[in-house]
Amino acid sequence: MPVTICMINQKGGVGKSSSVYHLAGGMVEAGKRVLLIDLDPQGSLSQGFFGSAVIENIEARDTAARLFTDSAFFATLDQLAVPTRFDGISIVLANQHLAKFNTPEPESTGMLQYSVREFLREAVEFDIVLIDCPPNLYRCSWTALVAADYVLIPVPPEDFGTQGLRAVHQTIEQARKLNPNLRRLGHVIPRSDKRLLIHRAYEQRVREIYRGNVLDTVVPEASAFKVSLAARSPVEFDMPRSQAAKLTRQLTREILDRINDKTTSLKVA
Repeated sequence: MPVTICMINQKGGVGKSSSVYHLAGGMVEAGKRVLLIDLDPQGSLSQGFFGSAVIENIEARDTAARLFTDSAFFATLDQLAVPTRFDGISIVLANQHLAKFNTPEPESTGMLQYSVREFLREAVEFDIVLIDCPPNLYRCSWTALVAADYVLIPVPPEDFGTQGLRAVHQTIEQARKLNPNLRRLGHVIPRSDKRLLIHRAYEQRVREIYRGNVLDTVVPEASAFKVSLAARSPVEFDMPRSQAAKLTRQLTREILDRINDKTTSLKVA
């Protein structure tokens, strides 16, 4: 079974999709085979590889939406995992068809809460699964938490970035009733500009609140990320010598080290 990490925060615009996108490249550089699962109806992660025109025209049965239907437990990896043009990266796509399934009160969906977990049982050819969650704590995020081994929470160094984190942690605790092995990798600080006093101050605040549960690597607000995304490529492949790629590799190593650390906290702050 691969190691499954979900990226979650109920606030939009905090860098979830872009972090997953570029981390996929970092994981491949580290020798890992990566499966991405896009559970955000906006489909930003999917569009990063194939463009909006392609993604918006894909039928629901060929996307992650199938994992939320009555035929969820019959879906196979061969049917849903699409290879990208990058060796070692495949993706389960998402588009607007997923939106109608992303409803509140996910606990009321019965066995379908386990659909993504069961789907991943056959993903033995992959080492890492990265799940991109929508900017809310509804059914898609809940199903990801039930399936995941680890949770990574992006917290940008801005006041609104920390809003709603208590609800995120409460939801993680609730999900552990169904998935007791769910662990928190920690909080990652994306889109930081060290030149700005306000960013340095908010980073310090986050580290004071969550202490050792904040990753050391801080991801900058770098143009290389945007340039690479426009080229439909993780920065590791498009601009491997850039500082952005260097820090992505550093973040990847830190994540893998935390996974290998058996003392990773099971508690939620």
